[in-house]
Amino acid sequence: MKGVNYITDERSRKKAVVIDLKTLEKFDEQIEDLFDSIIAESRRDEPSVAWEEIKKRLKKRNKI
Repeated sequence: MKGVNYITDERSRKKAVVIDLKTLEKFDEQIEDLFDSIIAESRRDEPSVAWEEIKKRLKKRNKI
């Protein structure tokens, strides 16, 4: 894909990706979805919090 380059190791295995900023702008929503997926996957093992608890915390924070 134009605007996308890979950084490889000594065995030509892809290790990182460099994306041109103009290319990023074209696929802004898709990139945002990708980042959201990566963040969600990294937090998969974290304990969940009930929605009611979150609302209580937000109400407390907004009162200060």
